[in-house]
Amino acid sequence: MTAAVPPRRADSLFDLSGKLAVVTGARRGIGRAISEFLAVAGADIVGVSAHLEDGGSEVQRSIESLGRTFEPVRADLSDEAQVHELAERLANHPRPVDILVNNAGSIVRAAAVEHNDDMWTRTIATNLTAPFILTREVGRAMVQRGAGKVIFTGSLLSFQGGILVPSYTASKHGVAGLVKAFSNEWAPRGVNVNGIAPGYIATDNTEALRADPERSRSILERIPAGRWGVANDIAGAALFLASAASDYVCGIVLPVDGGWLAR
Repeated sequence: MTAAVPPRRADSLFDLSGKLAVVTGARRGIGRAISEFLAVAGADIVGVSAHLEDGGSEVQRSIESLGRTFEPVRADLSDEAQVHELAERLANHPRPVDILVNNAGSIVRAAAVEHNDDMWTRTIATNLTAPFILTREVGRAMVQRGAGKVIFTGSLLSFQGGILVPSYTASKHGVAGLVKAFSNEWAPRGVNVNGIAPGYIATDNTEALRADPERSRSILERIPAGRWGVANDIAGAALFLASAASDYVCGIVLPVDGGWLAR
């Protein structure tokens, strides 16, 4: 029988001091909140976004005010060439990447019969192809070192079909599959790969839903917690999955949804 491991102090379990975390979609919303939570725990941040300012962005000022470094990287993850450039940059970074958060995403709303090829291609490229490439390339060094944390942002539509978002739903189902596939290969090598499935969170992506009184009411009626989520709700789960507290958590997609899926 394997001897029990003595418990560590709770604060040390969540200590990310000296770690380097890459967060895509870091400029605002969930990505910014995740960056800030990881920085509070001690991590330095490489923030990636298609529209991230070279310097002086709000997220950079926030991270640096916490005493951490912030490296801004502008990359359009729907452009495969830019994704490969980003992957090469991260793979050759002077510091090893300890935590990769594949958070950047795109959504377009249109009925299936009006959902054109460009909508489909761009969404799949951003939400599924880019995270696969980045995880493969950045994760290679993690596997060699025998340590690392990879976190994907899925969705409730990793489990459900949704309405008017076929490309988004397909991409997020695919994300759930990648979490399991990478984890099956890398858990034996000391690399934790997991995902988070945000529920209905008050971000730019859900602005149209929240502005529709009937749709917003129907959503709230289904959420046992009785409120829309906020970005910090997701960031707390990300901190857990990025920390030593989750060392035996492998291949899960964790719903953070106020109880939506339990209804």
